[in-house]
Amino acid sequence: MFRTCGNCILIIFYCKEKILTNNCRKAIIQFVAFGVIKVKWTLSQLRKYRDKSLAIDEIYDAGEILKADKTIRDVSPIRVTGRAEVAARRVTFHLRIEGYLILPCSRTLVDVKYPIDVETTEIFLIEGTEYDGEEEVHPVHGEVIDLGPIIREILLLEVPMQVFSDEANPQGGAPQSGTGWAVISEENQEKKIDPRLAPLAKLLEENKPQE
Repeated sequence: MFRTCGNCILIIFYCKEKILTNNCRKAIIQFVAFGVIKVKWTLSQLRKYRDKSLAIDEIYDAGEILKADKTIRDVSPIRVTGRAEVAARRVTFHLRIEGYLILPCSRTLVDVKYPIDVETTEIFLIEGTEYDGEEEVHPVHGEVIDLGPIIREILLLEVPMQVFSDEANPQGGAPQSGTGWAVISEENQEKKIDPRLAPLAKLLEENKPQE
C-alpha cells in the first residue's frame, strides 16, 4: 500500500518471513526519510571498493514502467540486493530483484498481484575498455553507473502474456456469461466436440475395444 504525503512516501509491506529484518527496517527508514533511492554510483565512489565487494540493499521506485506498459496498473517498491565487484576496467553487479506488479486478470480484469523475483548479473565496462567475452555488457559513458534503466527493462520483460486471478468469480470482475454466450477456457474448448462430428464421435466410442 502506498501513501504520498508531500515529498515522502510511506511504504507498508511484509517480508517473506513475515518479520521485518534489520535490513528491511533500514531500507524502509531510508525510503521514507529520503524518498526515492537512486540505484546509481559514481565511478569515484565505486573505486573505493577496488578488488573487493560493495554490498547492495536498496529500495527502488520503478514507477516509470507504468508509462512504458499501460497494462501494468501498479508496481511495488522494488528491493534490489546483491553485491558489486569492482575491478580496474569493469564493475560486475550480482543482483536479486524482488517486488510485485499489479496486472489485470486476462479473464475478469480484476487486479492480480504478480510476484517478481529475478536474479541477474550485469557487467559494466569502463569507457575505452575492450571486451571479447560472450556475456552482454554495458559500456559506461561518463562518470555514473545507473542500474535504474536495467531494472526497469527486466521488470517489463517479466510481464506475462496472460495472468489469471485465483478466484473464479471475483467481486467486481467482468461477467463470464450472458444471453447466448459464455467465456470458455482453452481446456474446456478442447473437450467440446463440434456438433457436426457428434455422430462420428459416438460411433468411435461404441467401437472402442473393451479393456
